[in-house]
Amino acid sequence: MLNRKKKQNQEKSENLKEVGTENMNQQAAEDQNELNNQQTTVTDEQNGASAEVDKLKEELAQANDKYLRLYAEFDNYKRRTTKERVDLLQTAGKEVIVSLLPVLDDFERAIKAMETSNDISAVKEGVALVQHKLKNILAQKGLKEMEAKGTAFDADLHEAITNIPAPSDDLKGKVVDELEKGYYLNDKVVRFAKVVVGA
Repeated sequence: MLNRKKKQNQEKSENLKEVGTENMNQQAAEDQNELNNQQTTVTDEQNGASAEVDKLKEELAQANDKYLRLYAEFDNYKRRTTKERVDLLQTAGKEVIVSLLPVLDDFERAIKAMETSNDISAVKEGVALVQHKLKNILAQKGLKEMEAKGTAFDADLHEAITNIPAPSDDLKGKVVDELEKGYYLNDKVVRFAKVVVGA
């Protein structure tokens, strides 16, 4: 009877061992599947991250290329505009100078005429004609005389040389005399009028 119980216990033990081994094998298989799934997930994530890094590197290279092209274009633009500005400054006065050359010729003729002429009124008339021609040319270029005498003193337009007692009460604070004319060029003051102001 003892042998029988022993035998039964051994059978139970063997059955338990078989069940335990099966459970262990099943658990090990499940663990292996889970590990394989995790490795696949990690590999997929690495592949996705690698693809994203490659995409970002490509975008960076494109942005860098675009930046270099824009920088080169801007540098060319700066060089071109600087050259144009220098050319403009060198030739800006050319048109005015060319238009004044006939006046210079007239002055030379007037000087030659003064050397041989005894008629002062003819010389005065010739000089007045040359001055009139010069004023017309400058007026065509946008130069305009400033009317200062009798107007109220304005520091934005006039340069006061001195103050004198006003000849009448209505000339107090106004321009009494003009020593040097002021000029506008296209409505911008290019020379202030030098004036005497009544006090």
